[in-house]
Amino acid sequence: MKSRLLILLSALCMTFVMNAQVTSVAIIGSGTAGGWDTETPMELADDTLQLYYLKVNLTANEVKFRANNAWDINWGAVDFPLGTGVQGGPNIPVAVAGEYEILFSAITGEYFFYYESPIGIIGSATPYGWDEDINLFPNATDTNKYFITLPLIQGAAKFRKDDLWATNWGSENFPSGIGTQDGKDIPIPNAGKYSITFDKSTGEYDFQELIDFKSIGIIGSATAGGWDNETPLTRDGGNADVWKGTVNIKEGEFKFRADSAWTISWGGGTFPSDTASLTGGNIAVTADQAGDYLVTFNTKSLIYNFLKIEDFESIGIIGDATPGGWDNETKMIQDANDKSIWRLRVDLVAGEAKFRANNDWVFNWGSADFPSGTGVQDGANIPVVAGDYKITFNSTTGEYNFEAVVEYDKISLVGNAGPFGDWPGDDDSRDTYLNKNPNDANHWTLASVTLKDTPVDGGIKFRAEAAWAINWGSAAFPVGVGTQNGANIQCTAGTYKIDFRSDTGDYAFAEPSSTYDLLSSDVIKIFPNPAKDVLNVEINTDALRGNVTATLFNINGEQIKSQIFQVNGIAKINVSDVIAGNYVLRISNDKNLVAKSVLIVK
Repeated sequence: MKSRLLILLSALCMTFVMNAQVTSVAIIGSGTAGGWDTETPMELADDTLQLYYLKVNLTANEVKFRANNAWDINWGAVDFPLGTGVQGGPNIPVAVAGEYEILFSAITGEYFFYYESPIGIIGSATPYGWDEDINLFPNATDTNKYFITLPLIQGAAKFRKDDLWATNWGSENFPSGIGTQDGKDIPIPNAGKYSITFDKSTGEYDFQELIDFKSIGIIGSATAGGWDNETPLTRDGGNADVWKGTVNIKEGEFKFRADSAWTISWGGGTFPSDTASLTGGNIAVTADQAGDYLVTFNTKSLIYNFLKIEDFESIGIIGDATPGGWDNETKMIQDANDKSIWRLRVDLVAGEAKFRANNDWVFNWGSADFPSGTGVQDGANIPVVAGDYKITFNSTTGEYNFEAVVEYDKISLVGNAGPFGDWPGDDDSRDTYLNKNPNDANHWTLASVTLKDTPVDGGIKFRAEAAWAINWGSAAFPVGVGTQNGANIQCTAGTYKIDFRSDTGDYAFAEPSSTYDLLSSDVIKIFPNPAKDVLNVEINTDALRGNVTATLFNINGEQIKSQIFQVNGIAKINVSDVIAGNYVLRISNDKNLVAKSVLIVK
């Protein structure tokens, strides 16, 4: 087969372009074993024509060709299985997973992905004329059905089996019909790009000329607009055949359609992923499948995919502004109560970044805006200014925010329940200063401080730089999470060691002899929150391992209940006997503690 492919592709390599810089060619992308991080080298099969060859297994994702193990020279296009790549062009979509023989010309950019298949199309209208079949791809759910997208010229074509004339199908009808054994050549009256389907069990075929759709939408009882108003999708910036969007899907049915009309529509297949067809029926969605989805639809391959947002295994940030550069993403932490919200605290350098899902480029978000904006699929790289940031990202809406973390020179404790017995103004005469951790500029401690019982309309708070512009408070005691201009902390008389984090507002008051270090509340997930009967606790730090103690406090600092558990998956804390109200849950071992506010409802 290799020699046949060489002959075919070499016949096409007539127009020479620059190639003096090319010393090697490789294939790279999510469709390869190495993903976008590791390329797969191709073999130089013909030095004169600069033809490269590779036999490789691919998945149904995207690939590109590149030269010299770098991105300076790379080729891409929207066509598959054959086409002409252009410098910096879009990713090439691989129609189906399988073993391919690939030929690529570094002179012209022309490529051919040969797929071994029992059914092919041949004829004067096809790229290789009556000399060579171009094999069709099998439908993922029906072994009798095949498809391909090809450029055709005016002429004729037939379908045949195993590259032989023993079994072939033809008919005088176009664009659709039923081919019969040794039937007439199928007439192709006009040159164009066609989406071709064929059923070997019935002989049915269809040639759909692909046009530049102005819009693609989803419509039906399973969508927000019902059958009256479609939900529009957005064209992919890198691949004109791919349309994407975020949609809410409910129990019901839907179809895809073009240009807000029923002239061209697609249905059939199963939810959430399959291959649609022009003649397909409504796609059904069951009640248990309802939810928010990221959807992709390829008008060329007709493959659609709905990915449930809460089913993202991970969200990460990647780019030369991040610790891992463009090779390794930095994982974000999912919010326990809202699965669309992801957070991260990280030091960034000047450069660019993007968000992506599942450690892959299939779903990624970017925008030209900083420090906040709304990322779109395959959008621009986000320009980043160097700094320490708390990042929030919404995987449903694409909204993001980079909040710069300020390092303070002074953090103090103030209040009429504190050592000075009075509230200060914008002076430092009645501030009790905490000490900055030399290894963590956001961790502040005080070895010992004596507090009084909270007077009426009193208590204590934390503030920065001996001024009220930035201050933290919360009603919870002895542990809690302070917020800007929050309530006065209602303390209980005693002598305490204080831990405070200026990046998150977390605080803890413990016995002076305690060796605890206060961790950020981001390292644990508590769900559901609000909770009625059970609190589920997920710990995401190695600092809390082995036996840990979960202690529930009311806002007055009174211990309500305590439970010891072994960190192994998700711990369950029974709160069915706790009255409704606001509480603080403290998780601790002999070295570290973390606290988080919870709401109990009945």
